[in-house]
Amino acid sequence: MNLKIVIAIILLAVAGVVGVSSFKRTMTPYIGFAEARTASGLVQVNGKLADKNYVLKTEEQFLRFNLQDEKGDVMPVEYRGVIPGNFDQAVSVVAIGKFAGNHFEAQQLLVKCPSKYQAEADKAAAATKVAS
Repeated sequence: MNLKIVIAIILLAVAGVVGVSSFKRTMTPYIGFAEARTASGLVQVNGKLADKNYVLKTEEQFLRFNLQDEKGDVMPVEYRGVIPGNFDQAVSVVAIGKFAGNHFEAQQLLVKCPSKYQAEADKAAAATKVAS
């Protein structure tokens, strides 16, 4: 085989290994609360607001709230950064970060709010039931 072809194949293989390992390092997996408490790197946890008793300090860009998963487990979350404007309407919250001490330190929050069309869909479904 030609030396240039062998070198090209080796370089492609090395590039592939580097690409795959870089991709794996940037992935932040969704895990449960129990796993998040013991994980060493960044992880994603999701749930709903356990209650509306959250601490919001907009001047300090600080938010503390309780997140509840589908099993009913509750985890305290602290976030420092730009607070999502629609946080109080959140249906679901994804927190990206790591567990530190007795709470989850979120570096990023993703908030899913009810769609503005949800109310219209509920009304349409109710009207269909009444007509039936």
